[in-house]
Amino acid sequence: MLLARESAIIETVNRLLAEKGFEAMTVDEVAAEVGIAKASLYKHFSSKEELACAAMERAMQRAQTFIAELNPAGLPLVKLKAVTRWTMQLKLQGQMPSLPSQNSSLRSTLMASQAYMNGLMQVSEVLGGWIEQAQAVGAINPQLPAIAVLYTLYARACDPVLEFLKLGNDLSDEAVLDMVMSSCFEGLQAR
Repeated sequence: MLLARESAIIETVNRLLAEKGFEAMTVDEVAAEVGIAKASLYKHFSSKEELACAAMERAMQRAQTFIAELNPAGLPLVKLKAVTRWTMQLKLQGQMPSLPSQNSSLRSTLMASQAYMNGLMQVSEVLGGWIEQAQAVGAINPQLPAIAVLYTLYARACDPVLEFLKLGNDLSDEAVLDMVMSSCFEGLQAR
């Protein structure tokens, strides 16, 4: 029962972080949406930062699972595109937590989470390896530092352009994903 309640809490936090972001989400709102008292919520998570951290730990677990299910013999660029598209799909579906880039208490909580940090390091190592392999064969610009490419791909998971294109242009999710994938991987310069 406790695990089911924790899972419901994390799912609610994930959705609220995707919809509102960290700053606008409140602990009261999470408790109300889960249908428990705020005091009960604090039995599972001691702070708003801990709630966000739990959502990010789950996001890292999902990413690790998705990456593990990709064809190991696939081309590095194909795998990078698959992961990027998947994260953007989650974003469009309201399933990707949106966290501020500058919040010292949240950053401290995330850095102290062994599960989050291990997941982040594992995902970063895999993606970084694919980036370097793709650069070695000229599939990704070798002039760019691999870390810049990695951060650019991570940024797609929280890219507000996805929602702007979706809301302002009556486009399908697939059309939005195709446009952002093209601009990300093929660039803006006409060929």
